[in-house]
Amino acid sequence: MSLSNRKKGEFNKGWAGHVLERYLGLPINSAQSPNFGSWELKIVPLKRLVNGTIAIKETMAVTMIDPFNVRSTPFEESHLLAKLKKAVICARLFESQEEKRSVLVHVAAFDLDDHSIYEQVRQDYEETRSCIIEHGFEHLTGTMGILVQPRTKGAGHGSTSRAFYARTQFVAKLLGIQ
Repeated sequence: MSLSNRKKGEFNKGWAGHVLERYLGLPINSAQSPNFGSWELKIVPLKRLVNGTIAIKETMAVTMIDPFNVRSTPFEESHLLAKLKKAVICARLFESQEEKRSVLVHVAAFDLDDHSIYEQVRQDYEETRSCIIEHGFEHLTGTMGILVQPRTKGAGHGSTSRAFYARTQFVAKLLGIQ
């Protein structure tokens, strides 16, 4: 189906990432382990502002939240740390809703070796973990976390699944384009 005649709700927002994985010879991977070896591959959209500057378009999904797993797993053993420990972040320029093409404009390698960033991500994870333990999974909210937030994943406001998302300022830091 061409992108222009798709039905509402049929668009796969991750299509550009799938194309990149295929180009690199990687299988399409939505597992909680990193994409290749110990490295995670992510692709994020950028947008051109009215003044011509480039900015992060949206938050970046990092990994799904399994409440049982997060409840019983400290940060040092978490899927979140495994995904952020070493990553290749690819940035593409979002041009329009039609998404007829995807222009790769920046690639950056990132590792979680900055102590202050590591510590903040750890605190964000532990805040989420504490909420699940003390109040329950359903009490997670996108207002939590400084660099990484837990929020709904999926279409519509009725979604019950949650994922860890890197906030836009953290995505900028990951890309080195602050």
